Amino acid sequence: MVGRLPQILYRDTRVLVLDKPHGLLSVPGIGPEKADCAAARVAAAYPGARIVHRLDRDTSGVMVMARDAEAHRHLSIQFQDRRVRKAYLAVVSGRLEDDTGIVDLPIRKDLDDPPRHIVDRERGRPSKTEWRVLERLDGRTRVELLPLTGRSHQLRLHMKAVDHPILGDDLYAPPDVLAMADRLLLHAASLSFAHPETAAWMTFEAECPF
Repeated sequence: MVGRLPQILYRDTRVLVLDKPHGLLSVPGIGPEKADCAAARVAAAYPGARIVHRLDRDTSGVMVMARDAEAHRHLSIQFQDRRVRKAYLAVVSGRLEDDTGIVDLPIRKDLDDPPRHIVDRERGRPSKTEWRVLERLDGRTRVELLPLTGRSHQLRLHMKAVDHPILGDDLYAPPDVLAMADRLLLHAASLSFAHPETAAWMTFEAECPF
């Protein structure tokens, strides 16, 4: 049974932009209990819609889907060539003293402990994240994260690697930081890309729920 359709932020004949809720897979997982996902829900309402990129199950926010094969090819190339601009909001543990910074650490899958990833300076893939402090709170900091590469778990692992794991992160935060929130405090706040038909530069935003 297909679940509730995520909020559609924009639609035309070529693309769909949605606000994926926290806790919903982007694509099906392994096993029938993980068949429900954003891609399936959207495709049920808009036949032919197909996934272009993914957000982690516990990350909320903006996703774009293509409505045909040609649009999918155009959008996929933009992601591959890093022409898409993405901005995330997060709340991390501790106090970041600098106002801005860059985390430049190569990462790869942890083959001994999936689905986690690890920093590996020899075999990891280049990964870079810019960050900017938005607000310093008691024992935590609200930040904007700008991924310059698009690796799996990049933002979560990079913030852990600099000793500021994201609150509510069940993969990378220690127990006390995990317990500071009832969900992963990571949200895809905005996404910008060139429309696959018109080439117009488009930006979409999803309100942060935390």
